[in-house]
Amino acid sequence: VQLVESGGGLVQAGGSLRLSCVASGIAFSRNAMGWYRQAPDKERELVAAITSGGSTYYPESVKGRFTISRDNVKNTLYLQMNSLKPEDTAMYICAVAPPSNIWGQGTQVTVSS
Repeated sequence: VQLVESGGGLVQAGGSLRLSCVASGIAFSRNAMGWYRQAPDKERELVAAITSGGSTYYPESVKGRFTISRDNVKNTLYLQMNSLKPEDTAMYICAVAPPSNIWGQGTQVTVSS
């Protein structure tokens, strides 16, 4: 079982990034998935989730700026991030929804002001 993220990097405030997470070893299409982020000295927080049927959830902090999607043929989860802010700086990690405890290693996103 493996989740491998990519697409992070350094971007200026107002810019965009698209993160990807390739899953292997799981029945990807049957699992709800999520993107989390963790900044130094802060708790890990959920920033987007998507069910197997495609329903989505976003907290207010990212609603209207982030979009989660999935490609069940490619076993890939995406996070499109627009209008990025310095406070979005964090390690972004994809995960299979609870009760699974399957996490990727993360990809760093840094937004400069």
